[in-house]
Amino acid sequence: MSALGAMEAAAAGGPLFRPLSAEDGEQRPAEIESLCMNCFRNGVTRLLLTRIPFFKEIIVSSFACDSCSWSNTEIQSAGRIQEQGVRYTLAVTSRQDMNREVVKTDCATARIPELDFEIPAFTQKGVLTTIEGIIDRAVAGLEQDQPIRRATDEEVARKIDEFIGKLKQLKEVHSSFTFIIDDPSGNSFVENPHAPQKDDALVVTHYRRTPQQAAMLGLEGEELDEKAADSADDLRNEVLQFNTNCPECNAPANTNMKLVQIPHFKEVIIMATNCDSCGHRTNEVKSGGAIEPQGTRITLRITDPSDMTRDILKSETCSVEIPELEFELGMGALGGKFTTLEGLLKDIRDLVERNPFTLGDSSTPSKTEKLQEFIGKLQEIIEGKTTAHFIMDDPAGNSYLQNVYAPEEDPELKVERYERTFEQNEDLGLNDMKTEGYESEGASGR
Repeated sequence: MSALGAMEAAAAGGPLFRPLSAEDGEQRPAEIESLCMNCFRNGVTRLLLTRIPFFKEIIVSSFACDSCSWSNTEIQSAGRIQEQGVRYTLAVTSRQDMNREVVKTDCATARIPELDFEIPAFTQKGVLTTIEGIIDRAVAGLEQDQPIRRATDEEVARKIDEFIGKLKQLKEVHSSFTFIIDDPSGNSFVENPHAPQKDDALVVTHYRRTPQQAAMLGLEGEELDEKAADSADDLRNEVLQFNTNCPECNAPANTNMKLVQIPHFKEVIIMATNCDSCGHRTNEVKSGGAIEPQGTRITLRITDPSDMTRDILKSETCSVEIPELEFELGMGALGGKFTTLEGLLKDIRDLVERNPFTLGDSSTPSKTEKLQEFIGKLQEIIEGKTTAHFIMDDPAGNSYLQNVYAPEEDPELKVERYERTFEQNEDLGLNDMKTEGYESEGASGR
């Protein structure tokens, strides 16, 4: 029986990808006898199909050879490629930063600009390690063929030895440097040891893939024939349904989509998925209109438990901040949602609780204590025991928080319009977009 067949037989009573847990005694890796590429004798490969929060499904593989003691480990993403790529930029200033855990997929690029050093995509297998581990792996790769280089080209070998020395000095962190992980698939991750608080040294940027990056990942654009609806009213009154796969168990499921008009706001598209296999339910909201001319910053002072019932629309481009908790949720996190304030705060609580670096063997007592303290304070806000400010900042202007006094002004709700910065326009893809006057420029360029 093949390894996949053995896994499917073992998982007959449950999902194939089980959540990673030290308490799950039934979760065991499959073992396959395979060829050792070091001594060309038979060794053992162990495969574990598991699911980690934030990373969806992954395949952890480990090879060990009893004959020559050679071993190798790697991870591969078994889930979907994310809708956007991700770039992590970390300012490494201390030895503690070298111990940050990193998930680097095989399609991710790692860079250290100060040394003009880059590990290109698809040159290494995916790995779960630390920043120091990535540098050690790069040093080991450079040292591998040094004996041959010293015999054939001493000058090249000497320059590589000098560069290896610079990489080793980085591990001592005598001076700060920048570590960048750029993953078009969006499945890489760098640990934030200060979670759930914001990490000032770590900048996370989500971006749209270029056509070259999409082709590198094997994603081909499909031209679909668009059929115009008979009328806009028919579209508003109709619930569209299309086939998809469940994000939890990957079983076939149906997604319902409907155009909804929010009072005193605009039209939005609500999509809901219900899986009959595992019972998982999810919903997502997309803006049904254009990007607004100005960004929107909404500030609500939570003073009463009834504030938890306010309707809220959070777009994908909206960030959330709770100053009293020193908490900030960046753009792209949690996706688009149409819920209540209580529902969004509970989603934030669940997101923090599922942080893989504060669970299981990777957690420390200090992190766990800090996490529980944050969750306790957030629960007090949800229950209306503590006053706090809830801030939504959406550069696209497509987020909304219900005014219970509408059409009159709400004394506890403040809505500000502001001009977007160049960086915000760049994130939204507006700087290179021109909708007026392009005909005359095209004619003059001929």
